[in-house]
Parts: sequence; structure tokens; C-alpha cells
Amino acid sequence: MDCPLEQTIGPLLRARELKLATAESCTGGLVAHRVTNIPGSSEYFLGGVVAYDNQVKMDVLNVPAGLLAQYGAVSEETVRAMAEGARGLTGADVAVSVSGVAGPGGGSPEKPVGATWIGLAAPDGTWARYFCWEGDREQNKALSAEAALQFVLDYLEGKLPGK
Repeated sequence: MDCPLEQTIGPLLRARELKLATAESCTGGLVAHRVTNIPGSSEYFLGGVVAYDNQVKMDVLNVPAGLLAQYGAVSEETVRAMAEGARGLTGADVAVSVSGVAGPGGGSPEKPVGATWIGLAAPDGTWARYFCWEGDREQNKALSAEAALQFVLDYLEGKLPGK
């Protein structure tokens, strides 16, 4: 069986002396939970923000109100701003963010249940990825957390554009 992603990224962050932070909406802290399940994660994990409400996204993560009004919480623009806000708030080298429609309600034709954006901000850039899961609420949260950790691993392995 493959090693869980949180066990893979920890040694890479530690070896590079990089610090990680999270900014989560639809995952409700699941990414931070998985990272902190690893003994010694305090060496590389600074903390996270569960910004479920847009006001928290604005007040804590400095996501501009106009950006949320124009693009909505579940958007590329918002997850980029959330990741950048988490970096600024915590002083982390790398921050990953998640915002999506976990379900079963809340979807729309433009943003169906399962629609999820994940952002990653680092000193050398900010990136975003889109997914649309087809599970129930718990599955969508788990898939989003897994994708967020994979995004961090891809960054650490130099697999993002421009890296």
C-alpha cells in the first residue's frame, strides 16, 4: 500500500526547512488534521484557518470582499487569495487552501455539488486546481483533502508550471 501523502510531505518539508499552513473551507480542517496526525509535524506545520464563512475569509485571510462578490467563495480567484492570505498570516513558506461545494445541497448549475478549487501559494508563485467530485459530503471532503496534500507534494517535487 502507498504511503499516505501526509507521511510523504512531512520529511520533504523538514529536509527543506519549509513551513506549511492551511486555509480550509469545505474540508473543515481535514487537511490540517491529516498533517498533524504525523508525529513531529510541529517542526513544519505552523497552523491553519477554517474559514467556512465568507466574513472569516475576508477578516482573517484578507480575501477582498469584491473578489468574493465577483467570483464567489468556490473559485480560482478565492482559493488563490486564501492561500496567499494564509501565508501572510502565519509566515509559512507554503500554504494550501480549499473551497468547494461538499453537498448534498448548495450546488448550482455553474458550481455543482462536488465542485472544488484548491490553491497553493509559495514564494515562487500561486497556483490553483479544479476538481468536481461525485461522492457524498464525507467523500467529497476526503477527496478534497487528498487532492490538497497531493498539490503540496507536487510543489515539493517541482511538478508545478514555472517550477
